[in-house]
Amino acid sequence: MTTSDSALNALSVSLTAADSPLAMSLAEILTDAIQELIEAELTARIGAEHGERTLSRSNLRNGHRDKLVSTPAGDLTVGIPKLRKGSFFPELLEPRRRIDKALWAVIMTAYITGTSTRKVDDLVKALGCDTGISKSTVSRICKHLDADVAVLRNRDLGHQAFVYLWLDATYVHVREGGQVVSKAVVIATGLRADGYREVLGVDVGDSENETFWTDFLRGLVERNLRGVRLVISDAHAGLKAAIRRVFQGAGWQRCRVHAMRNFLAVAKHAHRLMIAALIRTIFAQPDADAARTQLRGVVAQLETVAPEVAAKLEAAEDDLLAYTAFPPAHWTKIWSNNPIERLNRELKRRTDVVQIFPNTESVIRLVGALLVEVNDEMISSDRRYIAAASITAITDQEENPLTSLPAAPRT
Repeated sequence: MTTSDSALNALSVSLTAADSPLAMSLAEILTDAIQELIEAELTARIGAEHGERTLSRSNLRNGHRDKLVSTPAGDLTVGIPKLRKGSFFPELLEPRRRIDKALWAVIMTAYITGTSTRKVDDLVKALGCDTGISKSTVSRICKHLDADVAVLRNRDLGHQAFVYLWLDATYVHVREGGQVVSKAVVIATGLRADGYREVLGVDVGDSENETFWTDFLRGLVERNLRGVRLVISDAHAGLKAAIRRVFQGAGWQRCRVHAMRNFLAVAKHAHRLMIAALIRTIFAQPDADAARTQLRGVVAQLETVAPEVAAKLEAAEDDLLAYTAFPPAHWTKIWSNNPIERLNRELKRRTDVVQIFPNTESVIRLVGALLVEVNDEMISSDRRYIAAASITAITDQEENPLTSLPAAPRT
């Protein structure tokens, strides 16, 4: 049985006493519970109960300091034990995961700066923080979070080659200069030569223009990103130009999901199901030649019923079929941005809680904290995203030319 279990058992005995439940308020019960758990954690840390003499004791208690704790039952005052040597802060009072800390920090930053939305104010009240939150509390949380996020964003990427690179962006609302503006959050993930994925970078900018994307991608290269054979993204003009400029010689795969949306946007509503079904047959082909033949057949079928779709599909042939230059076992993983799209959906779920961020730094803090967790999960996964042996096969075939964007003109 753990020390926390012991403390809870002792507390439950006191709560079931005849006079306890009626005499104590919820706040008093919770205060006692938290204090019991804090003392149990300290006992486990130093190896001795209060006043106990034991050879295993590693430190001595030195009184308590009061701390205000915000809970659903309201603001409670508990005693944080002090030690003769060093310091102690109970794990019980810290959020368990970086993302929880980050969300808390963003909400509290918005709250103390007076820039929060009504929803954030309601969240703060729901947490029972009637007396407000101190800036020092937010600063302490942010200090640890920012250090973790900085490591993710600035670490060297030269430890392995990254064969595939996925790029995408999502948008959030940020308060800036007295008004609310839309900001692009761009994310890069990559597949290592050993088959595992990593989050490579994240940044926030005013828009997805070529300059911003180029600076972001060059930042990855400066951190020693190497070995990229294929970049997967949507067909945003600024992003395409940046990829062409920074990753000359690498292949580019236009995300089939984004492309399908673009094709259907110019089709008549009555024809969309038929057009989508036809286009999907292209990606059901077993080899590159069959896929190319099928695409041209679909273009011919659509020329009479949806000429604008046919023209766009024909123009996108090389971009949509770049994946066919790689092993068929990889196709479902590299013909779209689905892996990073799922990550973006999780990001949106988190950022929607905040609605309007108080500043750009808080966006990086929340998104970065989530990506730190995601990166840890990717690296420690029990399964490789793609088998390492099949990746070795493509890295060893340097003589095979890949479909790539033409080099950008020198400026």
